[in-house]
Amino acid sequence: MNAVGLKCEKLDKIKRVVISAEDIARKTAEAGSLISREYEGKPLLLVSILKGAYVFLADLSRQISIPCEIGFMAAESYGEGTTSSGDVKITLDLKQDISEYHVIIVEDIVDSGRTLSKIVEMLKKREPLSLKVLTLLDKPERRAVNFKPDYTLFTIPDFFAVGYGLDCGEYYRNLPYIAEYDPN
Repeated sequence: MNAVGLKCEKLDKIKRVVISAEDIARKTAEAGSLISREYEGKPLLLVSILKGAYVFLADLSRQISIPCEIGFMAAESYGEGTTSSGDVKITLDLKQDISEYHVIIVEDIVDSGRTLSKIVEMLKKREPLSLKVLTLLDKPERRAVNFKPDYTLFTIPDFFAVGYGLDCGEYYRNLPYIAEYDPN
């Protein structure tokens, strides 16, 4: 055990597949089409929150038919456990000036909302042309702060999700689907 919850292990702890690779692909294509229409002719910057959102960003960006740039940020609040520590740390910040871009933050999951709230607050101070949040997964019943993403592909109940970039102690990111992790 560690300070923030159960330590995730290599052992197979997948309880069930919750969202299939096919469903993720379909919704990601729909999101790419929507973004392409909404931001046609506008300078667009997609900002991925590492590490969890890298798979989603890669697939999403290939579904967007308009020119866009990509940037990366990294934030940490889980460490190696299954429970957020509540302490959000920005470990990698954007390098580019975002004041001439419409920015979409691409996130893997909105859980407590603390991480995204901090990032949104930080980026708004840099005065982008617009700023929205697109999340693969939203878990509203876990919200600890008042935060609502602008776009959500899937809303899920309160369980620990892994796969498609989401991890538990760095394991399971490579799964092509979203699964429920069973710590027992």
